[in-house]
Amino acid sequence: MAVINESYPEEFILLGFADHPWLELPLFIILLITYPMALMGNIAIILVSTLEPRLHSPMYFFLTNLSFLDMCYTTSIVPQMLFNLGSSRKTISYIGCVVQLYVFHIMGGTECLLLAIMSFDRYVAICRPLHYTLIMNHRVCILLVSIMWLTGVIFAFSEATLTLQLPLCGIHKLDHLLCEIPVLIKTACGEKEANELALSVVCIFILAVPLCLILASYVNIGCAVLRIKSSEGRKKAFGTCSSHLIVVSLFYGPAISMYLQPSSSITRDQPKFMALFYAVITPTLNPFIYTLRNKDVKGALKKLLRSIFSSK
Repeated sequence: MAVINESYPEEFILLGFADHPWLELPLFIILLITYPMALMGNIAIILVSTLEPRLHSPMYFFLTNLSFLDMCYTTSIVPQMLFNLGSSRKTISYIGCVVQLYVFHIMGGTECLLLAIMSFDRYVAICRPLHYTLIMNHRVCILLVSIMWLTGVIFAFSEATLTLQLPLCGIHKLDHLLCEIPVLIKTACGEKEANELALSVVCIFILAVPLCLILASYVNIGCAVLRIKSSEGRKKAFGTCSSHLIVVSLFYGPAISMYLQPSSSITRDQPKFMALFYAVITPTLNPFIYTLRNKDVKGALKKLLRSIFSSK
């Protein structure tokens, strides 16, 4: 099936917040600050997890993948947003839209699965501590991450390619900040019920199923923590999971409201704010959440900074 659709224009006009032009300057400043922070924070997590031997464990292996995903996720949209917000041209080329569509949804779908894998890792660590090294060995971790990436790619390519086949009938304006599957389906003309149904089914598997696995993992973790007699042991067990729970809430909350909420109840600007939140704010906050609540990461980060400045 060809990706290029002859009914599509050479470029799209991204309307963004055209009805609220006063928002453009504050958003431009916020993105200009948060984007470098997101890149530096996630690069720091990848470096300390790779260079510090104490962090060579499944949890930090998955955290490295999360940081890489977040960098790609936010990079797929923020540079284009900055260009549009900082100039009078609010356009994106058709090819640019296609690339953004694929990259954005590959990273988003893969992150849903990764958060479920990370919750399973915490479940095994707390509920099956004696079998942890046997269950979560290096081979299993590589296998889980490989399946995760493959599933994310298949999801994005299948759904995005189907969406790109829809005719636009000369429409070249997208009421959004970026090229996203629900927006293109809404903009398309002709029969699109099959695409809407396919998107709903895919979202159930890529969003709802991983979320159910996360909730099941944490129900078991909660029961196991309550059985720990010492308050210090309970505090330590809760501390290892709290960062992940915060990240799950920040990511899944906006994603569910965007993809699983009935379209009739979604306001015009809601998708724009949700996209900003789960594609910009969450990748910026994730490194700080894991760093501020984790002594091992803070210690490794201080060690890395000392080695950098001492070498200079």
